[in-house]
Amino acid sequence: MRHSPSSSQQPGEQPMRIVMIGQRGLPPTHGGVEHHVAHLGRRLAERGHQVTAFCRTNYVTERSADYQGIRLRHLPTIGSKHLDAIVHSALSTTVAGMPDIVHYHALGPGLCAPLPRYLSGTRVVQTVHGLDDRRAKWGRAARSVLRTARWVSDRVPDAVVAVSEEVLGSYAGSRRGLTVHIPNGVERPARPARGSADRFGLRPGRYVLYVGRLVPEKAPDLLIRAFRELPGDTELVIAGGSSFTDDYVDELRKLAAADSRVRMLGYVYGDDLAALYADAGAFVQPSVLEGMPLTLLEALSHAVPVVASDIAPHLEVLGGDAPGGRIFRGGDAGHLRDVLAAVLAGSAAEREGAAKRRDDVLDRYSWDTAVDALEELYRVLLRRPAQAASRAAR
Repeated sequence: MRHSPSSSQQPGEQPMRIVMIGQRGLPPTHGGVEHHVAHLGRRLAERGHQVTAFCRTNYVTERSADYQGIRLRHLPTIGSKHLDAIVHSALSTTVAGMPDIVHYHALGPGLCAPLPRYLSGTRVVQTVHGLDDRRAKWGRAARSVLRTARWVSDRVPDAVVAVSEEVLGSYAGSRRGLTVHIPNGVERPARPARGSADRFGLRPGRYVLYVGRLVPEKAPDLLIRAFRELPGDTELVIAGGSSFTDDYVDELRKLAAADSRVRMLGYVYGDDLAALYADAGAFVQPSVLEGMPLTLLEALSHAVPVVASDIAPHLEVLGGDAPGGRIFRGGDAGHLRDVLAAVLAGSAAEREGAAKRRDDVLDRYSWDTAVDALEELYRVLLRRPAQAASRAAR
């Protein structure tokens, strides 16, 4: 059942102490969860709340005490695919103290939620950024653990935040407590002072762009195979890197090596990434599984024509197939090739459609709107007596 928090704020309510656990760290480089926490955390801090974010020492090289008003705490972890997140989340939970809100991000870190939920008066919120137990990079044992984490998310947190309608719907009939839909946001970009030609030697409008982690569920291999069947001198730029998926990345490099037009840049951040978006002829999101992809929102905010697979989160953003936002059958390399060829051939109409979509996306996906909803959700939880909330959850 879907719930919505009250929009009223009571007089005399004090600033909140909020702890974020599950993100790899700040400042954000690669990773949608990290950018999500950065955007929301900064805005919460600007409103006077004390926001603390735990950082993994294998993600951030600097040990800054503060990031845009967010307090940072740096703790070690075990840098392996299976232990990286859960070890850090468990350690963070044990030293977090007793804030007003402990906010977990993603399914795995939420395994630690019973500790603050039942051993203190702290309210627990968990944002589910995607259906992690379905990700192809996980083996049988890891998926079993994540299914347990999903079971915990149904029962333990005071509230679950779903970033997409698909994630929200997956909790229908199983979630025992408050569940809300708060999608990701995007900011209106400033045009980079220098473009992709200066930074990467690319020709504006003459390359196709992929941005994201190089993991099987995002299907960059499908994109490379489809692109290799396109004629002409348009290039394909892959801006992303491994996420404990080195073997898969090696396979991608072998695929890319067979076509000199394919360029793998590794992770790209900040102004360099903005330049890549701004000058791309098209952006492709070939994923078979997503939560609410920030990269898709970012590409649309730059008025870049996009091509996306027909999974529910993409359709939630795009609405349907039209100029500036084209849909292909997920997993079908031949259909992706044909759709991409049509987009590149009809660039003027696609650019015009992309400009219209930009305004729509910037209106519908706002970080300010998201933080309004999140702040009010926290307030609703804190107005409830802790013991009553615990009994209701059980």
